[in-house]
Amino acid sequence: MRPSAQNRGTMSFTRGFRTVAAILAALGLIVAGPSPALAYPPVDVVHTERVQAGPYRLTVGFSTWPLRALQSLDFTFTPEGGIADKRGVLLLRAPGDGDLERIGRVATEARLARHPRKLGVWGLDTFALPYEGAWTLHFSVEGPAGLGEGELRNLAVLAQPGPPLGLSWALGTVPLWALTALLVVAWRRTGPARPAGVAGSP
Repeated sequence: MRPSAQNRGTMSFTRGFRTVAAILAALGLIVAGPSPALAYPPVDVVHTERVQAGPYRLTVGFSTWPLRALQSLDFTFTPEGGIADKRGVLLLRAPGDGDLERIGRVATEARLARHPRKLGVWGLDTFALPYEGAWTLHFSVEGPAGLGEGELRNLAVLAQPGPPLGLSWALGTVPLWALTALLVVAWRRTGPARPAGVAGSP
């Protein structure tokens, strides 16, 4: 016995629901990504520079080298003897205009903070310099030997890697549009069937 139109509609709806559920489950696996154990990778320093800030010698570390504009990386700042008895302030001098941008907050909170994934040193977590040129990092360090200041000058930052930012965003939305189109096609193919004898409005 052939199933009725109502049963055929129910079966089609069930198949459509299962199809959409399978697609969403696959998307969930993609978005979930790696396990929590891999969500916070350690800081790998691949290049270092030395800065003398008065009586304090600092090691400036970079997780990516050479630097490029708008490319996120980790910065680490390690004074000799550790950071337990010291406070530090970092200022960035942008290329060309000489403006100073303070990293941190004013007054007592102006000191450099511990790197969240390398707690034994100061640092900036996934920080990006906005444009190319020769940057200057100015340090003020206060500790047992008093106050010291020093600079890392002519820090070369190359042009932004890859395509322009707008084009990158446009390309990044392609998978979303493709998924939307796939969901629409799957729904139309497996959507509820009309009851037999209904041809539309008169």
